Parts: sequence; C-alpha cells; structure tokens
Amino acid sequence: MASMRRDGADGEAGAAWSLVVPLKPLVRAKSRLSGAAGEEFRPRLALAFALDTVAAALACKDVRDVAVVTDDRTAGERLAALGARIVPDTPARGLNAALAHGARAVRARRPDAAVAALNADLPALRPAELELVLHSASLFPRAFLADAADIGTTLLTATSGVELEPAFGSASRARHLASGAREITAPGVPSVRRDVDTGEDLLAALALGVGPHTALQAPHLAGGAATGPAAPNGPQRLLPPQVRASGA
Repeated sequence: MASMRRDGADGEAGAAWSLVVPLKPLVRAKSRLSGAAGEEFRPRLALAFALDTVAAALACKDVRDVAVVTDDRTAGERLAALGARIVPDTPARGLNAALAHGARAVRARRPDAAVAALNADLPALRPAELELVLHSASLFPRAFLADAADIGTTLLTATSGVELEPAFGSASRARHLASGAREITAPGVPSVRRDVDTGEDLLAALALGVGPHTALQAPHLAGGAATGPAAPNGPQRLLPPQVRASGA
C-alpha cells in the first residue's frame, strides 16, 4: 500500500490541507456518460477518473491527506491502495451530506484541519495547478473554484475553524457565491476545473492530458466520445489521449 501524505512535521507549512473526495457507488456514478461509455463500461471509467484524481491530489505538496467518502467496496480498495483514507457514507443522504460527514471525520482526528471538497471526476488534474488553487484558497475563510462551464463547482475549501458548508449540485457556483465563499479566479488551472460529466467533457479532458488510469480506458469508449473530427474522405479518427505522468 502506498504511504499516506506527510503529516507536516517536517516543517512544511504548505502540507496542511485535508481533501474530502465524494464517490458514488460505481454502478450509479457518471450516468450521463452512458451514451459515450456504455452501461457496462461506465463504472470502470468512473473508477479511473477517481483513481487519477486522488493520485494527483496526493502528489500535491500542499495536500496532507485525502479522505474518500464512498460505500463502493471495489473503489475503496483501489483508492486505499493509493494512500487515501476511506470513510463510509453513513449519512447516505446525498452529495452534500457526504461531504459534511467527510469533513467531520477529518476534524475528528485533526480538529484544526483546513479541509477542501474536491470532485472525483478530474482525470486531467495536475498537482501543480491544484497547489496554485489551494494557495489562493488559503487567503480566505471559505473559497471555491468554478468548473469549466462556470456553472458548477469543482473545489470548495474551508480554513481551520471554518465550516465547509457544501452546496454542490446544479448551479452550485451561484449557491457558493451566495453563501459568502470567495470565488478563486486563478488563471492557468484548467485541469482543476475540467470535471467530466459528458462525452464532450471527456474529449476536453483528453486534450488537456489525463492520468494513466483514464488513458488506459479511453480507447475502449463507445459512441464516438473519444473521437476527433472526421478525416478527409473517411470516418472519424480516434483521438489518442494525451497522458500525463502520474504526479506530474
């Protein structure tokens, strides 16, 4: 099993954030990708997204540890092998309840923890870009990063002593703004904003460069989701995924 992130005892002030990543049971995850991935393959793709997201998060030097809130046994085993802590979704009342539960679990062990909720569907996530976002977030009690569509949220943060107060779901950007969270507008962090709900989202993530788990699954996609423009006088050509090295 991979080791957990360092505990900050080495004096690195940046290694302070505890990330909470929610993950539905794989049989229900990423339902909007059914057309692109097929019902049988979709759970494998959802797991690949989560593995690449968590691996990149653990490689970020500002991240102390990652807690994944999930009841999926397969996903839990694979993510624990990367070094994540698995927290059962005992509330079983949806996304925001799971995130609040995960934040409480983190602070039960470390009451002064700065916590951040991170989407599990960021297969292009780069540790250096996440570091930039977390640095900006540390300047405010609560902060968030909008998704690539400027409608949803991919990251919500709360510094030590501040409640996370998650309001994820449709149009969550507006709800997080209304709650008083500061919007992070750091440029040059597309990988932290590129969540994947549709085939078009997946194409955009592949173009950015995805992690190795997603890259391994991408060639098997159905329905043309991973295909590029039609070649002259020929069918659509497969868009080979740009693969980022793990931790890069």
